[in-house]
Amino acid sequence: MEDDAILADGLTQTLSQSGYEITCAMTGIYADCALRTQDFELVILDLNLPGLNGREVLQKLRSRNNPVPVLVLTARDGLNDRVNSLECGADDYMIKPFNLRELEARIRALIRRSYGGFSHDIVIGRLTLDTLNRQIRVDNDPVNFSSREYAVLEILLLRSGKVVSKDKIAQRLSTRGETLSDNAIEIYVYRLRRRVESWGIGIRTVRGLGYLLEKKIGV
Repeated sequence: MEDDAILADGLTQTLSQSGYEITCAMTGIYADCALRTQDFELVILDLNLPGLNGREVLQKLRSRNNPVPVLVLTARDGLNDRVNSLECGADDYMIKPFNLRELEARIRALIRRSYGGFSHDIVIGRLTLDTLNRQIRVDNDPVNFSSREYAVLEILLLRSGKVVSKDKIAQRLSTRGETLSDNAIEIYVYRLRRRVESWGIGIRTVRGLGYLLEKKIGV
């Protein structure tokens, strides 16, 4: 959530190239609406949003008991601003200007922490998800996937043992102005299921709910 169009566009392009799906909100009202209606893995929040300021957006978010990690990215460098933001529920605080490598490292750390882990690697069967380098390995050898196949597999791996709805997958894959059909999601899951079965992983369809990735018994 960033009101500087140039910075917002630059961040969107950079993070998209790193494999993230981005929703950009230029006002506090739009940011609050997006946070009410969509699920996100991380929020990057400017304090100087028009309409509702960033602190008000953050307070409303936490009042709904939404635990999504929030990284405040702002030009405000005062101690009170940092303390107040953290006390309102922010998980991290960065001051502009900033280094992109550091920002991406903090993003990865917050997402990793939100899933209850501190290791960069998630290992299931013969497959390893390297969350630091956003890479899939099998028996320690890199395996190539299309960007969308990777995104589907990543969200299933990060929530392994839990059902992931089609809506959540669609949110992860969809870009602004584009709607991803249930049929398209089924095709991506079908392709992945065929590939990962030999690696000791199953992707089970839970009818009416979504998909569940789990390690195969005895593998």
